[in-house]
Amino acid sequence: MQLSEKHHEYWRKNLRLTAVLLAIWFTVTFVVIYFAPQLNDIVIMGFPFAFYMGAQGALIVYVLIIWFYAHTMNKMDKAYGVHEGDEE
Repeated sequence: MQLSEKHHEYWRKNLRLTAVLLAIWFTVTFVVIYFAPQLNDIVIMGFPFAFYMGAQGALIVYVLIIWFYAHTMNKMDKAYGVHEGDEE
């Protein structure tokens, strides 16, 4: 099956979105912990930044990443005519 230019554009956008969100995930998961001693000078709600990110902040970012991906992909699916749902 030959993919049209529209299919290629859809997948390019999908891969770009995935790469950006994975970069954010990597930063929140690994980079913050790697630089924890330096980041602990920052205090959020009375806790050092690295502790806050490990205890609660990272989880909030993960949920936001999931919501943003689902929301963006639903819009993109509708724009490219590959939306699933509302079929009757």
